[in-house]
Amino acid sequence: MKRFKTALGLGLLLAIVLTSSFSSFSAVCAEIRQDTLRLHILANSDTEADQQLKLAVRDAILAGTGDLFGAAASKQAAEQRVDANLDNIRGIAETVVRQQGYDYPVRVTRTNLYFATTRYPDTGLTMPAGRYDAVRVEIGRAEGKNWFCVLFPPLCVPAATADAAREAAYTEEEQAVTGGGYEVRFAVLEWLEQAKESLTRATKKQENDADGCSAPQRTAAPQENALPGEREEKREDQKKTQEQA
Repeated sequence: MKRFKTALGLGLLLAIVLTSSFSSFSAVCAEIRQDTLRLHILANSDTEADQQLKLAVRDAILAGTGDLFGAAASKQAAEQRVDANLDNIRGIAETVVRQQGYDYPVRVTRTNLYFATTRYPDTGLTMPAGRYDAVRVEIGRAEGKNWFCVLFPPLCVPAATADAAREAAYTEEEQAVTGGGYEVRFAVLEWLEQAKESLTRATKKQENDADGCSAPQRTAAPQENALPGEREEKREDQKKTQEQA
């Protein structure tokens, strides 16, 4: 009975995936990820002090970059602004860290990261799971709980402003999806994206393991060939010494 229920569940899941409506939904989610730039801030640790520091850094970055990203007409323009202001963003974060009495290093990069389905109750926004381009801010060891939002469109703002930004940056289809109401489809999409992410990581790990195994073999061969020669030279020296004696 348990196997039957499992098989039935998988069958239903497959049926959902194969429907044209889900395919259309998935395509719109891919466009959302393509049109979005996110902000990801990692605290040094999970201590209350480090978490409060993370929030202070967040507030300072949002206050210091509001005009920067609010004026961007597209994600590409926002990325160009990020690349030109990475040092400024890091400077904002470092200033807060020093003012709070810490000497943690701060790293700011533009990268590509996996995000789970994210719901923002204050704005009613739902972002589908998958990989997004993001500005990543790492404080200290960056081992604590993270905070993330959306830099472009500039949605880390009050609801009314967020709605206007979303309407300006997203198509009607993208606005409909990010507006929520697709819980089952979001769940299925996240399951698929997680499976894809796990497969990608496993493949990269295998490639890294293969590189790690092959690298020593390339360097070991010359060493193994050299050692016998060194031993032969020592034997010749010993033989000459004995003959001279």
